[in-house]
Amino acid sequence: MAVIHALDDYYLAITLLITIGYQLFFFTIAFSLKFDKLTDFAGGTNFVWLAIITLAFSGHHNPRQVVCSLFIMLWGARLSGFLLFRIIKTGKDDRFDDMRDKFFSFLGFWVFQMVWVWTVSLPVTVLNSPNVTKSKQPDFGTGRDIAGVILFAIGFILESVSDIQKYLFRSNPVNKGKVCDVGFFTWSRHPNYFGEIIMHFSIFMIAISPAAYGYVTGQTYNALYTTILGPFFLTLLLMFVSGLTLQERPGAKKRYESGNHWESFSQYTKRTSILIPFPPHLYEPLPTILKRTIFLEFPIYVFDPAKHADQSKVRGREAEEGRHEGQEAGQESNEGLPNGQH
Repeated sequence: MAVIHALDDYYLAITLLITIGYQLFFFTIAFSLKFDKLTDFAGGTNFVWLAIITLAFSGHHNPRQVVCSLFIMLWGARLSGFLLFRIIKTGKDDRFDDMRDKFFSFLGFWVFQMVWVWTVSLPVTVLNSPNVTKSKQPDFGTGRDIAGVILFAIGFILESVSDIQKYLFRSNPVNKGKVCDVGFFTWSRHPNYFGEIIMHFSIFMIAISPAAYGYVTGQTYNALYTTILGPFFLTLLLMFVSGLTLQERPGAKKRYESGNHWESFSQYTKRTSILIPFPPHLYEPLPTILKRTIFLEFPIYVFDPAKHADQSKVRGREAEEGRHEGQEAGQESNEGLPNGQH
């Protein structure tokens, strides 16, 4: 097949334009109809289309290109399918309650999604580009390739299985409000995030093989290594923007102020690694300095009731609980009196 040269020889411009158009199309539907169900679907499937298009345009189907393209397609299709299924079940996405009716605020989310898709796709985009495919490639099956495939498989299992485990746990009415500490969640509070991170680093690891083994040089060499921006951006996003920072301290604060299984949650956070899976009986006794460094439980995630809780809400809850306990005690006392003395 002939190589298609589209705007530039790294496919950066064409993938950006496709991503902008694709996201704006779904934004128009979501904003006009106040429809939440396609938001995450649009994000995940955008990865699939970019991989298909750049692989088709490349004119070369080196096994390494095919593997990396299939990996990101598999990840994007599974993620978008799962999130679509989940939103159909829940009905709406609470993330958009404050912006659904605000054009620019809502558009801002979709612009950020454009940046996310385009940046995280970089390793596959550049690998499939004419500037890389015109050079001789190392045969697929190098140590780097094998390690990447193994890491991707581990990450895919971690993310997909933990997503199902949490969904099934929360779908059971018996578990309402309880801490999800089953399956992979016994070893990590966010195993799905960890799986997603190592999947994208594994794709990068495979994609840079032409540069790592000296088959490409100069600007193309630099371009391949620069695509590490993709997995780094994803990691920063999950750790400091839309993932851990929105769930850890805010989630603990909400539980503490409402008294929603706070004690069990507190014990869970003490024995369970925040991100990197690790046996809980080994993690719990570790020195705090190791948890805050090697295990990535940075101070920004840690909830301190004295510093971060709204004590007026806590006092209000305790007062309400006290009234209920008093009423229950009074009822039990009255039930113990003989007839006619109530």
